[in-house]
Amino acid sequence: MTIGIRGTTRIAGLMGWPVRHSRSPQLHGYWLAEHGIDGAYIPLPVEPARLETALRALPALGFIGVNVTVPHKAPALSLVDQVNPVARRAGAVNTVVVQADGTLEGRNTDAFGFLAALEQDAPQWQAGRPAVVLGAGGSARAVIVALIDAGVTEIRVTNRTRARAEALQELGPSIRVIAWDKRTAALDGAGLVVNTTILGMGGQPPLELDLKALPVDAVVNDIVYSPLETSLLITARARGNPAVDGLGMLLHQARPAFHAFFGVDPAVTPALRAHVLGT
Repeated sequence: MTIGIRGTTRIAGLMGWPVRHSRSPQLHGYWLAEHGIDGAYIPLPVEPARLETALRALPALGFIGVNVTVPHKAPALSLVDQVNPVARRAGAVNTVVVQADGTLEGRNTDAFGFLAALEQDAPQWQAGRPAVVLGAGGSARAVIVALIDAGVTEIRVTNRTRARAEALQELGPSIRVIAWDKRTAALDGAGLVVNTTILGMGGQPPLELDLKALPVDAVVNDIVYSPLETSLLITARARGNPAVDGLGMLLHQARPAFHAFFGVDPAVTPALRAHVLGT
């Protein structure tokens, strides 16, 4: 394990407000130790009003890049010098890479992370069947981009504020907006359900969703990972549906960022999962 920071140490980190709750330092720290890399990954609490200043300081401070989390993902899109196509489509940046000339490239690895976790934890899911996405925020956009690229031809989006769901139709013709009070009926014939809302997260109201119309072989995914087992997943497992928790997306979205920062493509393993969970 790397002890201390030397002049040769490659330094990356996580910008957010707050960041003390994040498990990303544990995650990247595990990979740094596993691969014997002279690197460091540190939390960087940055107030929203200071985001541009903080990002622009990265080259001068010797950082190789940072991940960006709530509430900075959307604002960072307009603060970097280049934006890759996935980040542009998703409308959010979660990885900023400092280029050799000091410019900043914004990337989005959430779409990759979502799909990689889904394929690892529920390889039986079928892109040929409709998918239902609950929510219309930045995470929903990343999930929808991933599903479109995976070949899903019908994506039913439902959100408490309909206008926000309708705004997602710009992503492609496969998106069909469903009224929030019709969300139970939207499950009929679906092969995948993804909750991208904060409903069901610790300290938030529960997600009220009757799964009676959902085929029992449909995969249910909740991108929330605190708690790891949400009421949605508990209900899904009880009726026989394959269920995927949100930790996998967190772990897999970190892989492309770690590769960009430290030059190694790390693996998501049971040991990593246990480490991040503190078990």
